[in-house]
Amino acid sequence: MTLRTRLLLALLGLMAAGLLVAGLVTYSSLRAFLLERVDAQLRDARSQVAYALTNGSQALPGQLGAAGQASLPPGTYGELRTTDGQVLNRVTFAYGNEQQPVPELPSPLPDAAGGDEAITEFTARAGDGDTARFRVLVQAFPDVNRVLIVAEPLTETYQTLGRLLGLELVVFGLVLAGLGVAAWFIIKRDLRPLEDMAGAAGRIAAGDLTQRVEPAEQRTEVGRLGLSLNVMLDQIETAFAERTRSEEKLRRFLADASHELRTPLTSIRGYAEMFPRTKDDPEDLATSMRRIEEESRRMGVMVDELLLLARLGEERTPERAPVDLARVVSDAVADARAADPHRPFSLDVPATLVVTGDDLQLRQVVANLLGNARTHTPPGTPVRVSLRAAERAAAAGRTARPRAVLIVADGGPGMEPDVAARVFEPFFRADKSRSRQLGGAGLGLAIVAAIVESHGGAVGLETAPGAGAAFTVTLPLASGVAAAAAPV
Repeated sequence: MTLRTRLLLALLGLMAAGLLVAGLVTYSSLRAFLLERVDAQLRDARSQVAYALTNGSQALPGQLGAAGQASLPPGTYGELRTTDGQVLNRVTFAYGNEQQPVPELPSPLPDAAGGDEAITEFTARAGDGDTARFRVLVQAFPDVNRVLIVAEPLTETYQTLGRLLGLELVVFGLVLAGLGVAAWFIIKRDLRPLEDMAGAAGRIAAGDLTQRVEPAEQRTEVGRLGLSLNVMLDQIETAFAERTRSEEKLRRFLADASHELRTPLTSIRGYAEMFPRTKDDPEDLATSMRRIEEESRRMGVMVDELLLLARLGEERTPERAPVDLARVVSDAVADARAADPHRPFSLDVPATLVVTGDDLQLRQVVANLLGNARTHTPPGTPVRVSLRAAERAAAAGRTARPRAVLIVADGGPGMEPDVAARVFEPFFRADKSRSRQLGGAGLGLAIVAAIVESHGGAVGLETAPGAGAAFTVTLPLASGVAAAAAPV
């Protein structure tokens, strides 16, 4: 059963219950009112009935109607008894020759032996199987040992009540039908947004994550549901897009790793196959062994770098200790000068600047940045290295955080924007031929980014064709170290 049908049935059930209660109250009120009127008529008829029972005339002097008849309703019944139940006289106001039903009175009469002029009123059936009803008044006169009984037929009363009941049934049926049709259209209109949401959900389930549900607003419950669903869909779409990007990066990473590892493995296998032919030639044998050792060493370095990237991506909390970043940078620049004495290096660092991190990993960051500058710029290109403390501008509602800012800039040829956007990806090299004349496997900058992020910092690049490249590394200072520069 659909929600629309259940709502309609529930609404009609409530309507029917309300109409039934209203009808019962109306019917009961009218019945009580009509019986009160009949009881009043019975009280008024006592004297006339008593006169007819004692004198044989059905009307008091001066109370004849326009046709010479008594004013009591046709079928009015009167009876006079003794207090012990003996019937003394009966009278029926028939006003003609037609046979009128008489009430079937219980024995004993209710309160027939009551106190002085006690009056009892009740409803009784007609005798001889007649379906008529009578309203009966019993009044006892103990002083004279008499009981007066006056009964009036309730035919008109029940006709009125029956007509009311029929009218109520017709009106209630029409009201229920009208309200049912109106409720059907109202429920259909109000549930249409849910049907639209169901359709959108079906399209989303089929794979179209760009779908959004309507309405999406705060004014209604359905609108708030739409807002929540749209937020959830945004998150799902973002998660799927991120998963797709991750899968693409993983596929590219595996392809690049396979390519990079296949080259030294191919060389090692080739020289190993040449070994039987070169074992009698000492010079060729020495060359084969040297190349096997070199390729093995290069492959070992690559595997170590891959393991380092994997460990950095495990999101474990590493052990941290205070590290003097100024000393680390100074040592790395000294090593670079020793390795490339013909290249001018400029160094601008404070006497000391302490960060919290891993000393060996931070040394690898600076060494990789300097090695990248040496490898990808022409010989003699100057390299500028600076280190300073700065205070990152505070976001709304947050305090400013002191940071260490390391900049490694060169005066080389720079990079195109599409190349600069991918330099921190594993195995990426601007050299499309993937030759190794300009460096290693392309893991250096990826390791830099991973190490810096694991230290809670960030790495960026500013470059343009012909304008050189400037790598900026920001790291949080150790607790208690204050910044001494303007915000950056």
